[in-house]
Amino acid sequence: MKRAYYSNTISAFIKEDPSKILGELSLNHTHALEELQRNAWLGEISILKDQLKDFPDGQVYFEFAIPRMGKRVDNIVIINDTVFILEFKVGDYEYGNHAIEQVIDYTLDLKNFHEGSHYKKLIPVLISTNAPDFENDQEQIDNLYTAARVNKNNLGDYLNEVVENSKEDRIDPIEWETSIYKPTPTIVEAAQALYKGHNVQEISRSDSGAINLSRTASCLNNVVENSKKYNKKSICFVTGVPGAGKTLAGLNIANERMKSDEDEHAVFLSGNGPLVDVLREALTRDEVKTSKENGIPLTKKQAAIKANSFIQNIHHFRDDNLISLKAPVEKVVVFDEAQRAWTREKASSFMKVKKGVEDFNMSEPEFLIDVMDRHEDWCVIICLIGGGQEINTGEAGLEEWIVALKDHYADWDIYYSDLIGENKNYIKTSELRTWIKDNGESEKDLHLSVSVRSFRSEQLSNFVQELLELNIDSTKRLYQEIKDDYPIVLTRDLEIAKTWLRNKAKGTERIGMVSSSGARRLRPHSIDVKNEISPAEWFLNDENDIRSSYFLEVIATEFDIQGLEIDWVGLAWGANFYINAENDWSHQRFSGTKWQNINQEITKQYLINTYRVLLTRARQGMVLFIPEGSDIDHTRPKEFYDETYAYLKNIGIKELTKDNCIVKKPKKTLVLNHKKANSINKRSRVKVVHKEISESKKINSDVRPAKMKIGKFVKTSMLDLISKDLIDESEIRRLQNAEYSKRTFDIQFPLLRKKLVTDPDNILRYWKGAVSIKGQEYFICSEWYENSQNNDRPYFLKWLCGIKNQKL
Repeated sequence: MKRAYYSNTISAFIKEDPSKILGELSLNHTHALEELQRNAWLGEISILKDQLKDFPDGQVYFEFAIPRMGKRVDNIVIINDTVFILEFKVGDYEYGNHAIEQVIDYTLDLKNFHEGSHYKKLIPVLISTNAPDFENDQEQIDNLYTAARVNKNNLGDYLNEVVENSKEDRIDPIEWETSIYKPTPTIVEAAQALYKGHNVQEISRSDSGAINLSRTASCLNNVVENSKKYNKKSICFVTGVPGAGKTLAGLNIANERMKSDEDEHAVFLSGNGPLVDVLREALTRDEVKTSKENGIPLTKKQAAIKANSFIQNIHHFRDDNLISLKAPVEKVVVFDEAQRAWTREKASSFMKVKKGVEDFNMSEPEFLIDVMDRHEDWCVIICLIGGGQEINTGEAGLEEWIVALKDHYADWDIYYSDLIGENKNYIKTSELRTWIKDNGESEKDLHLSVSVRSFRSEQLSNFVQELLELNIDSTKRLYQEIKDDYPIVLTRDLEIAKTWLRNKAKGTERIGMVSSSGARRLRPHSIDVKNEISPAEWFLNDENDIRSSYFLEVIATEFDIQGLEIDWVGLAWGANFYINAENDWSHQRFSGTKWQNINQEITKQYLINTYRVLLTRARQGMVLFIPEGSDIDHTRPKEFYDETYAYLKNIGIKELTKDNCIVKKPKKTLVLNHKKANSINKRSRVKVVHKEISESKKINSDVRPAKMKIGKFVKTSMLDLISKDLIDESEIRRLQNAEYSKRTFDIQFPLLRKKLVTDPDNILRYWKGAVSIKGQEYFICSEWYENSQNNDRPYFLKWLCGIKNQKL
């Protein structure tokens, strides 16, 4: 697959006719080519031909693919030993935080997942063409804390400054371009990519170090096709270490079957409420955004209906099938985190108390199999199983599924990963392990053995397992293996932990604080685990939203975060799980005003699994905060914390203090909440007053959009274009079309409206006073918005730059 729409040596690029370059870009562009995109490319070609003329030996790429993110970099330029990642903001007068983060994200993606870029010098560059010169801090840029900021006139000067210090061997562009790309997307990114039509091969690893997700998909597809062909009822158990991609495998197979045959009504079901909420919201937001970019109006409600049918809550599926005894419409169902399905006791109690069903005597696994068994011909159940991840009372684990098959549905075809028959984390009784071996078919491709969540270290899950087992020697050994690639640090100061997190994150890498739901006595540190969060807001909202994980104020517990992940995690360790004087784990719960020991083995295991989940949520690294304890608070004695801290320190985990936790990251410009900003500026707003065209000639044509409200900026720019006769007749006709205006500017009305003889001087949704364009009078639309939910400025800027570029 070609990674770029266009690539060439810089010397050949400079000599090549722009129309030929544009033709190749257009040929590889799979979507309808908008005039604005064409003009943007022409602008980039013109600027790069001018600014790269001193670097004939380099290589240039246009629209280089970043598969994990489902996007393309505007340009990549390779000169000597340096790879420059270029993001153009044609027509912009400022260096926006969002644009800086965007180009840093592209750079980090190459650094982390593109083999040819792992050890190369990568420089993110933001080119805001009309912005003023900026004094760049090269050390901050080299460390990817920020991006170089240049304009259309000094790009070449900046490139020259960097390559003058080249010390390494020259990069071979062909070798670099064709090196392996091993993406490991977050589950949110993966769901969005699959939903958009990408296949799992594009967004998953294919190296020999990981069991390829496409092989798992192939195995599951074969089971579905075989069941369909021979009218079989089949069940598959997919296992994997934490973060290995089980949920991705499930989403992928549901998506593939949905595309393969809509009559199968394949569905992804999960009992994990936060996961369902986050994925649904992510898919909904992304589809609304994509539709808006493509000029296709779509409300959030419309997008949500589609997303909600693809990802459903397993309990809603259960309740629907309690009402009816008919076979469900779904022929292929994927149960995520199937180990969390309820035991008979839990399900019976819930049905009696909450649903008024007195005689319900099945476990949730038995009932779900029973529902699918209503099909007279064929069906397939795919269970995604995490070993040792049951975290709540009444969660049945894999064993309950096996018992249901053994006692009631032995005629079903059973396919299971080979690890199920060997690892006691999945099936604890030898009787059930023997039964499944005798009655099922083992498939090695149904086990995902390597964590791709923590892409920096595939040994993280093994390290956490040994840590929880208190195997000090093997834990020390594994820590030494992972510490350079996957930093884990330790501190007794919460503010130091937060500083470390903020310092580590680059671009839009997500940070957040997590803790056990039972860590009730962290409240003196302003950590309230009983405070409910909105998972979708915590996981998806940006750094300007106080409800998001970025603010490090709202704490996520194991129930909020299981099945999801973020880049950098701060784990606040509670007194509910600590090392005692006998060098063993103590398990306790807080009740009323004191701690109580936990004695039941199953409840102890739930607590161990809680910390297993919390310790495996970070993709790139984590800081462990262990409080000091108190001499005056009987619920927080030092012995509840000190031995745990000593154990972790003895492993070799680096201790953070005020002396060695240095702030290196530059501060970002704060973005005020739009409503608040509007309130602050309410008294100082400048009323937009209509001026005659002759007066508009006094306005400088290089209008600075950052200095004006969106409405004033649009009106001033339009008057300027009209006075200079830069809008041709065909564009004037298009601007009177509502659909074109919606697609181009994301506004609800035609930008221009021809004045009729009967029209007054002031009509609704248009500025007072018509303007004369080529002998005809028009009103200009006044309905423009600029807020977090509806921002018309980028659309207008893109169009404005296209109009100006046409006249170059």
